[in-house]
Formats: sequence, C-alpha cells, structure tokens
Amino acid sequence: MSLTDSTLVSYYAKIDAGDLDGGLELLAPGVSFAIILPGTAVRGENRRGVREYLEGRGPVDRRHVPTHATREGELEFVYGAVVEDGVTITGHFLASARIGDDGLIAGYQVAFDPELGLVSPALS
Repeated sequence: MSLTDSTLVSYYAKIDAGDLDGGLELLAPGVSFAIILPGTAVRGENRRGVREYLEGRGPVDRRHVPTHATREGELEFVYGAVVEDGVTITGHFLASARIGDDGLIAGYQVAFDPELGLVSPALS
C-alpha cells in the first residue's frame, strides 16, 4: 500500500489543510475513536466528537507527515511525525483505523509520543 492509497493519510491531509468538513466526511457517522496523548485520552462515538476535539485545539500550524502506511484486511495503519511551524518535529504518531465496506473510517485509534521516534521524515 502506498501513502496515497491510505484513507488515514487522506484524512490527515484534509485536516491539516484546514478542510475539517472534508476530513470528517471520511469518517463513518458513528465512528468510535480514541486519541491518546501524553497524560490524557479523548474518546468518543461519532463525527461530532472528533469535530469537537479538533476545534478545541484552537488555531494550530501543525501537520502530520506520514512515513509508513499498510493495510491488512479492514485494518489500516499509519506511522509518522507531527510537525509544528513547518520545521519542528514535536513527536511521532501511530494511527490505526477499521475501514468499513463503504470505505469510511468506522474505528480510529491514534497514539502520540513526544519523545520516541522510530523513523523521522526529512524536512526541507
């Protein structure tokens, strides 16, 4: 699987570009999710919950830079770095998703770690 074939990579690209509605359209209406951050976890059962989390972050100059993506059956996995201000890697993420028969993300789990990075992208 290439990065361009990944539903999760498409989701991150839309969210990072400020296309919140476009990103949320890739989620099933009843998506179950867990966003695991240092010291906290955000969990929910629908698009509205994901929207509330994303809007609650406030304005950010952040992007996800995926380095690896794979899919086995209905499960998709993406690994990459989170970059602030275009140049600073603030940590790494490992995301997984269950892709429904309709092609939408039905389950989403992501963990972010600001310390350990297995592979980092070259930033220009």
